[in-house]
Amino acid sequence: MLLALTIADFVLVDRLELALRPGFTVLTGETGAGKSILLDALSLVLGARADASIVREGADRAEIGAEFSIESLPELPRWLAEMGFEGDGDSLLLRRVVEAGGRSRAFINGRPATLQQLKEVGEQLVDIHGQHAHYSLMQVSAQRALLDNYGRCDGLAADVAAAYRAWQRAVRQRREAQARASVDEREREQLSWTVEELIALDFRADEWASLQEEHRRLAHAAELLSGAQGVADSLSQDAEGIIARLKAARLRLDELAAFDPRLASCAEMLEGGLIQAEETARELSRYADHLELDPDALAQAEARIGQVMGVARKLRVAPEELPDVLRRARERLAELEGLADTAGLARREAETEQAYRGLAGELSARRREAAAALGQAVSEAMQQLAMKGGRMAVALAPRDAEAGGLETVDFQVSPHPGQAPRPLAKTASGGELSRLGLALQTVLAGQSGAGTLIFDEVDAGIGGGVAEIVGRLLADVGRSRQVLCVTHLPQVAARATQHWRVVKEVGEGRAVSRVQVLDGERRVEEIARMLGGLDISATTRQHAREMLAGNR
Repeated sequence: MLLALTIADFVLVDRLELALRPGFTVLTGETGAGKSILLDALSLVLGARADASIVREGADRAEIGAEFSIESLPELPRWLAEMGFEGDGDSLLLRRVVEAGGRSRAFINGRPATLQQLKEVGEQLVDIHGQHAHYSLMQVSAQRALLDNYGRCDGLAADVAAAYRAWQRAVRQRREAQARASVDEREREQLSWTVEELIALDFRADEWASLQEEHRRLAHAAELLSGAQGVADSLSQDAEGIIARLKAARLRLDELAAFDPRLASCAEMLEGGLIQAEETARELSRYADHLELDPDALAQAEARIGQVMGVARKLRVAPEELPDVLRRARERLAELEGLADTAGLARREAETEQAYRGLAGELSARRREAAAALGQAVSEAMQQLAMKGGRMAVALAPRDAEAGGLETVDFQVSPHPGQAPRPLAKTASGGELSRLGLALQTVLAGQSGAGTLIFDEVDAGIGGGVAEIVGRLLADVGRSRQVLCVTHLPQVAARATQHWRVVKEVGEGRAVSRVQVLDGERRVEEIARMLGGLDISATTRQHAREMLAGNR
């Protein structure tokens, strides 16, 4: 239930704070005063789209806040917890800010939210019936949606649509596979050759670096042998070698250190170099002793490099990329083999069609049951709306499979007794269509799980005794739900438990909408205005009092 609505700098509203009560609340006022603006603001905080034009002229931003009691909606707190929007107790706070530059922000319980999240919450809180809703009754899609909503099979209808799309994807895949079979066969042959050649090559990415290293070593083996031996000889020659000279230098430093101990550190450093030189000479000698000239190994390395380079050139890639080429070729080949499996694709097509028809059959059964119940409920409501003896039927006719199911949905009406029901667009007059729309909306309101129902001038085109019935219907709904209704009919307004009047004031060259809470004589005056226009007589006021007294 909506507890409070706060509006700031929204269209004609500068600042407004409204506290709401359970039951049936009406908003009245002159045309253009801004009654529907309040409902537009509420729609905005429930996730409707908006642009900068809704920001009051001269303001930086428009801001709308709404507080709801969610005590009667046990599923909503769980959703809020899952999404990270936990609140305090059984209340829920929604806020929407639209800046003059067009940027929009949404908040749930003070935390930033997406517009879609705000809309998901709003759909559980409020059900809005607009003044032009009856025009949508002419549309086949709207009639089907109304029936599914009444029968509480919206979720099943969504599953049917998803199953239909899956079936059609399978149909397209099977047809495409058949159409490109010859093209794919050529690609498969090429890929098979590539895979076979690369498997035979048995080449790994890390092999290329080691292969080149081995080739360099084998190709320069003679130079490596003579060079290593020559360096070893230069180090270890008996008298002229570097090691002998280092030893002599060390001995000389030892002698000098006897005269000046500061040279001892230099002798120690020279000792370290001497040890390194001796170890180097020994290691080079061992290297030269084990190094062999191996023309056969060199020839094998050169042949392997040539083999790898040949395949790489043929495939127009670097040698290091050959393993990736093999992996991609295998993946694509597996994909093509799967697509070429027309028998498998046909099985998939049959399976998805069977799944669709199973769900669609279940939906058809649910729709048949709902169609009978909806037709009866609306027909009963029509008896109270100056359509005595009239009835509505929901006709379901088989049709080819589509996302919407296996049948068409057609609302048919017989406005007068003795007439066979005919399609709505060919039968109902404008006034009858309005009344039929109201009958549908009051019936559907009983099905809605939302705690707040809003009717925006759904009584347009209705008057007289029918208006009294409309008021009674809305008041009846208000006994179990919170109902907000924008109306021009005094018969409807007199039935409300709470009455607001919207007025437009002009000050400092700027129009502003205000809301007055009416009770007592002020409510009598408003009902009288709605009855008699600008010139209100004592008789009109007395009539207004009688209407209010009769509805208590």
